[in-house]
Amino acid sequence: MEANNTKILIVDDEKDIIEFLEYNFKKEGYQVHSASNGLDGKEMAIKVNPDLIILDVMMPGMDGVELCKELRDIPELDNTIIIFLTARGEDYSQIAGFEVGADDYITKPIRPRVLIARVKALLKRKSKQAVIDNTIEVNSIVIDKDKRDVKIDDQSIHIPKIEFDLLVLLATTTGKIFTREEIYAKIWGNDVYVSDRTLDVHVRKLREKIGKDFIKTIKGVGYGFNE
Repeated sequence: MEANNTKILIVDDEKDIIEFLEYNFKKEGYQVHSASNGLDGKEMAIKVNPDLIILDVMMPGMDGVELCKELRDIPELDNTIIIFLTARGEDYSQIAGFEVGADDYITKPIRPRVLIARVKALLKRKSKQAVIDNTIEVNSIVIDKDKRDVKIDDQSIHIPKIEFDLLVLLATTTGKIFTREEIYAKIWGNDVYVSDRTLDVHVRKLREKIGKDFIKTIKGVGYGFNE
């Protein structure tokens, strides 16, 4: 077991699940915190500022979807990875999770090796997102936020303001799926009405400039950026 400063918060109303997850994560060297309901989970998240949170969807009082939505409104937790853990595998449940800002979705029964591998992959993805001196590097793309410059394979590409801001938003957190509502709020602001068609056109134009394989579409949810 290696020393690890990574903090994981588990929020689940089943004591056995918490103990099971705590055992497996501690064995990997992670710092583990837990809460047995949504309200305590929110309080604990604010207190410890975890790197990753695992939420059960079906909890009494404040369920996982509601808790995730509230956590995503806390600026200090912007970069925290959130994974839903539930026995429910229906598409609508997964969509609800992504719509409120979840990064991944794992169904019970839990296979420890699969869960640990998934968590490590998400944490690795987070650490690879190099945002240094206002420069973002993802694969062959280099984005200079100060100069508002984009280079692909060292070739500069002109990208208009809205498309540039959209690229920065998606590329800063590769793998995360941003809902349309999140994109509207962050790019245009809450007071401006933007149609779905407008966003789709900007995404299409951005794909034409950087290549179609970087931006992924999750039907019924929104857009994300591939690694």
